[in-house]
Amino acid sequence: MSMLKEFREFAVKGNVIDLAVGVIIGGAFGKIVDSVVADLIMPVVGLVFGKLDFSNLFLVLGTIPEGTARTLAELKKAGVPVFAYGNFITVAVNFLILAFIIFIMIKQINRLKREAPAAPEPATPEDIVLLREIRDSLKR
Repeated sequence: MSMLKEFREFAVKGNVIDLAVGVIIGGAFGKIVDSVVADLIMPVVGLVFGKLDFSNLFLVLGTIPEGTARTLAELKKAGVPVFAYGNFITVAVNFLILAFIIFIMIKQINRLKREAPAAPEPATPEDIVLLREIRDSLKR
């Protein structure tokens, strides 16, 4: 029973709950970034480099069966091995954007954190003050 109690104490700690919330928000945020990359950024990048869709950039590594369309989805469905470097480019750009956004967020959070004010020095006890006064009067 002590193992169950120990696990409960671990799971209820604030850091574990914060981590769980972060993972959930990160998953939702990842979908937003996927959409931004796939729907907004990659079409512009593809237009600049002359290719309209990076996701269909691939090299066929096997033989294509008769009647199979030469699209990435159809080739994968037919079981033809393909080297889908366009998909990798899309995922890499997605990662870079997500990493940059997280960097900016953490930088802003650290900037907003205020330094704790310095703790005031504790008051000197009366007996120490009295002893200092006696010392100072003896020096004169």
